[in-house]
Parts: sequence; structure tokens; C-alpha cells
Amino acid sequence: MKEIQGNTTGLKPSQRKRLETLFRRKLPSQTMAPTHFLRALTEVSREIERQIGVLVDRKGQIEMVIVGDANKIFIPTLERQREGTGRFRGLRLIHTHLYNEPLSKDDLNDLTVLRLDLIMAVGAGEDGLPQDVFYAHLLPENQESKLWRVEGPVSAFSLEEIDFVEWIRSLEEEFARVASVASEVRVGNRALLVGVYPPAQQDVDARMDELHELARSAGLYVMTRVIQRRDEPDPRYLLGQGKVEAVILRSMQLGADLLVFDSDLTPTQSRNIGEMTDLKILDRTQLILDIFAQHAHSRDGKIQVELAQLKYLLPRLNRMNTAMSRLTGGIGGRGPGETKLEINRRRARERISRLETLLSQVAQRRQLRRSRRLRSQVPIVSVVGYTNAGKSTLVNTLTHSDVYVEDKLFSTLDPVSRRLRLAQNHERELILTDTVGFIRDLPEELVAAFHATLEESADADLLLHVVDAHDPAVDEHIHAVERILEQLELHEIPRLCLLNKVDLISDPAEIERLCRLYDALPICAQDPHALLPLLATLELQIWQASQGEPPPIQPFLFPVTITPSSTEEEVLDPDQSAANEDERPFSSHD
Repeated sequence: MKEIQGNTTGLKPSQRKRLETLFRRKLPSQTMAPTHFLRALTEVSREIERQIGVLVDRKGQIEMVIVGDANKIFIPTLERQREGTGRFRGLRLIHTHLYNEPLSKDDLNDLTVLRLDLIMAVGAGEDGLPQDVFYAHLLPENQESKLWRVEGPVSAFSLEEIDFVEWIRSLEEEFARVASVASEVRVGNRALLVGVYPPAQQDVDARMDELHELARSAGLYVMTRVIQRRDEPDPRYLLGQGKVEAVILRSMQLGADLLVFDSDLTPTQSRNIGEMTDLKILDRTQLILDIFAQHAHSRDGKIQVELAQLKYLLPRLNRMNTAMSRLTGGIGGRGPGETKLEINRRRARERISRLETLLSQVAQRRQLRRSRRLRSQVPIVSVVGYTNAGKSTLVNTLTHSDVYVEDKLFSTLDPVSRRLRLAQNHERELILTDTVGFIRDLPEELVAAFHATLEESADADLLLHVVDAHDPAVDEHIHAVERILEQLELHEIPRLCLLNKVDLISDPAEIERLCRLYDALPICAQDPHALLPLLATLELQIWQASQGEPPPIQPFLFPVTITPSSTEEEVLDPDQSAANEDERPFSSHD
């Protein structure tokens, strides 16, 4: 026998029995709410002077009877939602109002959060007869940005004229039609982006654009963005509770599967939002960690990613396992054993300790390789910069290598070193090292885990700071990289700023202004001709300046060619190719 839920204290046995008989009723599936059933509800509700609600499924079966107080009812936790784009939970809530009032804000919130087919309130008159009826249902995406539609007041008899089966079918079809774009994307990859920022913050669009790129790099399809301005983030939900409910409905309207937050969620915020929806919840750090996990191919990279993930998850292993008691341990606290929570934490700490040991061994091997390079006295030039600024493309063009390149954030995780030979002197060569890209607000877990990788830049004689000159947030990107370099104690190494992708800027005056502003050299990493000034500057910075030779030299005074690893050679300056047929200005050696 199903049990009555809610506030049953003080009910007489006869009243309980009348409530239990509601479970034996079955509504016609084609009817939204028959009049005789509404009268049975209002009679009992008026007798006990409390609100009564019933959850009815699509077949007309009464799934739950809930008793509230004179002003509201509280719906217990329901089972998981039905799967599918634009689908509702398959339940409708019919409840009474003792004062014949319309649907309340709490009623509409329940409709939104629980994704009910509809919610209905029927007034219970003093004589126990049903009075005004109000009902509401969710709306798909619309130009007016309305979340729901409220109908009423209407009479109870008019509800029998509505074919509920056809009505709910057409409503779900409308949701699915609006979310048709989402149906083309694999289930589980449809994201809704959420940002919470102070009212005075100016770079909101740039931050949301970056979150969009992070989501795209993780393989997600972004449905839309939601931004809220708040003086202080809500400690429970990050956004306000009402805004969270609106976001959840918005995700249903669009058929989204994930909520991606630009801020890092606390364990409490993540848990509270998760209790309001079945959607997957990701914050900025989790998204970056997922991208790193996808792009980590070497053993070293996988160790570092797993370590970062465990350090992030350890303080979030705080959910109690209700099947086991929580024990404190020690004298007076011994019992049947550790709880599931404690076992998970202990295993996570043991795994972290093991990975840190492996990581120290990785650092030792890297140090050995670096010491060999130092003994050979070959200059080391490290390429650093914001993620997706073109670092790997620059290394590929200069050394004719095949470092993995993709127009996504963090496409390169493992450091790659290539040998570069310059043209002015055949014996002059250097080691060019590609490193993992930086990003603003880089999670501390990643900085700590990838410290061994970033140490590759510690022994560099020069840092090439590659900047995407075409990005509107170029200034913020430069300052973010400088902050991370200072955090890694690499800020004292000489740096050369390179403005990449200048071919995308149509105004030469703008390029000149940026070069003067950042004391930078303009390049196009994909065009070998555009790298001639860079090679001349490297010659000056590393060798001529160290020998006390007077600067500057004019770039373009000598031809530059790429010497591929195969027998074919690509000549960069056709006019000088005959005179310099035997010269190999710079070449690549893995």
C-alpha cells in the first residue's frame, strides 16, 4: 500500500482512510482533471483544513498523495526524470488552495525544477465544492522569454473538454522542435554556459567567449549563455535560487545536457545545484581538467592530469553513504569498519602519494636531459604564451616539425624540443622548446601537477612570448601569462614578445601601434617569410649581444631557408636561391 506523504500529524483515522482511498482512483487518461475527482480533493481538504496534492501519471494512476499545511505543500524527492529532448517528467500535480488563490511563486518553481507536465490549483470552497481552477505549463524558447504560461481562472467543468493526451503530446513536440539543433549533437555534449560577475566587471564578453572556446575544445556544443550580475556570489547556489531555476528551465527548452559555470563551484554549491536538477554540473576547473585528460598522450602527461584531477576531487568527496554508518575511529569509535566515504578518501590520498612519487621520478629524468643540454652549451629558447596563440605552429614552421596543431585550447600538453640551426653561422644552433599554454585563472591543481613540465622553461636563455594579436583580449592575455611566469619564478628570464596572426589585422597602423605598446615583433607563424625578422633578432639576442657586438642588425639582410628532414629543400627567398644553394640557414633535428 502506498503511503501518504507530508504533514499527516493530527489526522483522524477516518481522514487518513479517505486520503488512502485516493490511491484507488484512476483518472481517464484523456482528461486533465475530471470534476468528480476535484470534488473529492476539495472535500477532504476543507475537512482537514490543509492543502492536499496528488501526482498523477500519464495513464491516470495516482502516484503520490501529499498533505501540506493551510498555505503550501512540500513535494518529496522524486525519481530521475525521463530521458529525451523536450520531454517532461510524465507527472502532473493537482492540489487544493483553501483561499481560492491563484498559483503561487512556489507552485511555479515546482513546475520548473521538477519539469512537471503541468501544475493545477483548485480552490476549495467552504461547502467543499471546487471553485476557481488555475493551471500552468512550461513554454519552449520564445521571443518574449517567458518560462511558463498560466491559465485561469476557469471552471472545473471546462477541464473535461481538454484532451490531455493530445495536449501534452503537442506540447512536447513543440519543445522538441525548438530544440531540433540539439538533436543533431550527440546526447551528453549539449552545454549551457553560466557566468556570474560583479556589476562593474568589464571583460564579461571576453570571459564568456573563452569559456565557449574551452567548451568547444572539450567537445561540447554550446546551446546558449546565461549571465547574472551580482555584487557577491550566492554561497549556496553561486547564482540566486530563482536564477538557477530559470537556468534549469532554459536548459530544458534548448535540450541541454550540461551546465558549465565559468566560476569554480564550492562543494556545497555543486551539491545544492545538483539536488535541483539531473543535469551534469561542470565548473571551469573541471572543464580544463577534462580537456587536459583528452589531450594527454604521453605517460608523463597522463600522470600529471590524474594527479590534478584527484587533488581537485579529494575535498569534494563529502557525500555520506546512507547505507553505512559514519565512524570517527579511535577509542570509543571503533565499529564494523570504514565508511565508503572514508575508503574513497583514503584511496584517493594513497593514489595522490603514488602519483607524486612517479612525478618526482619524471622530474629527475627531465633534469637529467636538461643537464645534458647545458653541458653541450647549446642555447635553449622556450616558447610560452596563452593557449591557442600559435606556439606549436611557430615551432613547426621554424623547425619543419610535426608537432600536433589544432585550433583548440590546450591542444599541446607535453613539452616538445627541436633543434634549430640559424643561417649566419652553420655552427650556431639552439634548442626550441614548445610548452603547455597558459590561461587566466589557471587552476592551482594544474600549476602544481604540471610544475615538472613547466620546469623545462627554467633553464631557458630566452623566452619567446607568443601573443595572438588578433584576439580582442590581447592585453588581458599578456598580463595573465606574466602573472603565471612570476608565479613559476620565470619572470627574470629575458623575454621577446611576438605578436602572432598579424595577417588577420587589416590596418598596418594598428599593427605598428601594438608593436610599440608591447615592445613586440610582428610575425605570422604559418608564413616562413614573416619569421625572417625573428631569426635575425634571435641571432642578435643570443650570440651577438653576448659577444658585445653593437646592435642592431637589419632583418632581411640574409636569406633564410628551411631544411626539412627529407632531401627536398624549400627556398624562402627565390631571388637569393642561386647564390645560396649550399647554405642551410636553419634546419630541424629531432
